[in-house]
Amino acid sequence: MKSEFIRYGLDKYRRLTGVLQLAGATGIFLGIWFSNILIILAASGLSILMFMGFIVRIKIKDSIVMALPSFSFAVLNLYIALYFTLEHFGI
Repeated sequence: MKSEFIRYGLDKYRRLTGVLQLAGATGIFLGIWFSNILIILAASGLSILMFMGFIVRIKIKDSIVMALPSFSFAVLNLYIALYFTLEHFGI
C-alpha cells in the first residue's frame, strides 16, 4: 500500500487515510450496539473517503477494473448510511 500511495502522489496522507478507514469501520461496528447516528456518520465518512479514492484512481488514469472496488465500497457505504438514516428518522 505504501508504494500505491507514492504512485498516487499522496504518500503524506497514507496514515491519515488508514486512521480514517479504521475509525469508520469501528464506528459502524460499535454503532450496531450503541447508535444508528454513529453508523450514519461512519458510513457517510467511509463513503466520501472511498469516492475520493475512486476520483484519485480516475485522475491517475487507472483502468476501470482497478477503480471499481473503491467505487463499489463508496456505493455500499452510501447505501448503509441512507438505510440507517431512513430507519432512524422514520422517513
